[in-house]
Amino acid sequence: MQRKKAVLIGSGIASIATAIRLQNLNMDVHVFENNDSPGGKLTEIHKKGYRFDCGPSLFTMPQFVEELFAISGKSTEAYFQYIKKENVCTYFFEDGTRFTAHADQEKFARNASQVFDVEASKILEYFKKSKRKYDLTASLFLEKSLHKITTYFSWDTIKAILRVQALDVNKSLDQVNNQAYADPKMVQFFNRFATYNGSSPYLTPGIMSMIPHLEQYYGTYFPKGGMYSITKSLYQLALDLGVTFHFNAKVEQIVVANKSAVGVKVGEKDIPADVIISNMDIVPTYKRLLPDQKAPVNVLQQSRSSSALIFYWGIQKKFPELDLHNIFFSQDYKKEFDCIFNQNTVYSDPTVYINITSKNEENDAPKGCENWFVMINVPGNKGQDWDQIITRSRNQIFKKLSRILKTNIQDVVETEEILDPRTIESKTQSYQGSLYGAASNTKFAAFLRHPNFSKRIKNLYFCGGSVHPGGGIPLCLLSGKIVSELIQKDYHL
Repeated sequence: MQRKKAVLIGSGIASIATAIRLQNLNMDVHVFENNDSPGGKLTEIHKKGYRFDCGPSLFTMPQFVEELFAISGKSTEAYFQYIKKENVCTYFFEDGTRFTAHADQEKFARNASQVFDVEASKILEYFKKSKRKYDLTASLFLEKSLHKITTYFSWDTIKAILRVQALDVNKSLDQVNNQAYADPKMVQFFNRFATYNGSSPYLTPGIMSMIPHLEQYYGTYFPKGGMYSITKSLYQLALDLGVTFHFNAKVEQIVVANKSAVGVKVGEKDIPADVIISNMDIVPTYKRLLPDQKAPVNVLQQSRSSSALIFYWGIQKKFPELDLHNIFFSQDYKKEFDCIFNQNTVYSDPTVYINITSKNEENDAPKGCENWFVMINVPGNKGQDWDQIITRSRNQIFKKLSRILKTNIQDVVETEEILDPRTIESKTQSYQGSLYGAASNTKFAAFLRHPNFSKRIKNLYFCGGSVHPGGGIPLCLLSGKIVSELIQKDYHL
């Protein structure tokens, strides 16, 4: 029997994971990518002897990467290696307070009780509640399609419904954290986790307090060779399995006939296929690739997650006080970064963080130097004067870091690259430069995300951060698993 052909649009991490799974189901898999290399947001930059990771700077839940090698009958170590971090992150506060977040929960709680006005037992109880929320909802919200009725006929779903009050869906994350902690620094610390899916701690539901569980229970890791090695290793695995990649190949349209997706147009060519999977952001998927099809208006009009303004700096100096990951909290963030908030689009989360990823692996920076990934959260692109925002934000970041690190940072920046919402949008087709698709600022947000399949067009599926279950490396990998399981069931593979 002839193998069924699958075409994937885009080569982000979710697409590569989907391709690997479909190839293992004995499909003929082709990936079409507009750029000249794979990875989507998870790529890299080389400049003047420095190497910078683009995209996510934190790696959690490596089991989802390892699973792809396991189902392929390959050794993970032959393709991909990583180390577990003892310290998750170092936090810097304006008043001079510094806090090292240990990966071990007991050490974390003990250290936090010495730095902040909080008892270790309260932190450990918070982590227990985080785990409980994750355990109650993971199989429902993360591992299955929320848009298939069969998902709700399970004991896991019933348990989640019976314990709905424990999930804090009727409180905001900020309310949950204020009830748990009296120290405003601890509230600010745990509010930060809303940024993991580009949402506001004042709007996103309290169930998001499960996110710290992913760091403190599963741990955080750093891949050898940098974050881009995740892309490179999975890309190589896909090639070894027989997946065909087509680069500099822009998909112009998804071809629909008789309410079924039958192929794609790439330039002047028609590429027939049995199954189409779009890894492109769901908004441009409909607007550009399906212009003649009825779009799910309510889904596409949801508010988008935050974007980012990122400076990639080559630093001609070593900073022993910096860890691999560092957060610099703002005390008066609206005043400090007024250039962001005084625009015609107001970011729903007024908390601004500066995230420095500093490391010096071989080939990452010249001897005695460091490569910095400096990010602040910003609204999506709606026509703001980004050149002005970049100039003023850079100046404020220089002032802030120079003040806290007691070094004139501007004097030690040797080279610079910048990503802003405009370039994120143009390079990755992410609508408005959103990092995570729709924001999770309501308790119904998970249900309102676009499903991993089309309800109107047969043979059409979706993966990636703009659809269920959401953005970030673990969720994108899970979207690939959900899609492949749907296809396996639909086509009896």
